[in-house]
Amino acid sequence: MTKLTVNDRPVEYRMDPQTPLLWALRDASNLTGTKFGCGQGDCGACIVDIDGEALRSCLVTLAEAEGRFVTTIEKLSVDRSHPLQQAFVAAGAVQCGFCTPGMIMAAAVLLKKNANPTDAEIDAAVTNICRCGVYPRLRDAIQRAARVMRGEARISAAPPPGINSEDAAAAVPALRALKD
Repeated sequence: MTKLTVNDRPVEYRMDPQTPLLWALRDASNLTGTKFGCGQGDCGACIVDIDGEALRSCLVTLAEAEGRFVTTIEKLSVDRSHPLQQAFVAAGAVQCGFCTPGMIMAAAVLLKKNANPTDAEIDAAVTNICRCGVYPRLRDAIQRAARVMRGEARISAAPPPGINSEDAAAAVPALRALKD
């Protein structure tokens, strides 16, 4: 049995210790925000925060995660209120969305360490692969979130957290249904 802390809760996995953390999170804990992309550590879709480091959970075994603190996208914000989530939407950095959780988690770790990163620092910290090509908007979103987190800016383009879909459509013209 492997014991670790996931999203601030103690967890004990009764799985093979060589199981990748990704599968423990997704299959045993039903934390499906962490995505399976390549299984080889190349794409970054499975990035989680482990003890303050952005790590690819497909490469970390349960044995290696034992005793550590793991944070997934689900813990970052349950209501989409985290500045990174808001900034990604506002900057148009979410396309198909598959890579988004890994990118946001890598960016969250970066912003914990560096409240004012340069584009080069963002590029070095967020090495995820995005087939939709959101890279320029990704940098903008992270810079925007950093400004919000420093108290220098606000984001008003994304629907506020806790809003239902009908109210969001009324608040954001692009979400309104077309009339026949």
